[in-house]
Amino acid sequence: MQVPLWFALLVVGYLGVKLIRPPAWLVAVLLLGGFLLADSVLAPAINGLIK
Repeated sequence: MQVPLWFALLVVGYLGVKLIRPPAWLVAVLLLGGFLLADSVLAPAINGLIK
């Protein structure tokens, strides 16, 4: 069974918010921070650490 990555992330994110109930500001900061880091000069360094 193959599931698209965006769908898997959506399900995991939904379940995480429903079960753990983090504050809304924390979710927003993590999403915005990840978006900004992905488009920054640090992206190649982060990519190198992940792989």
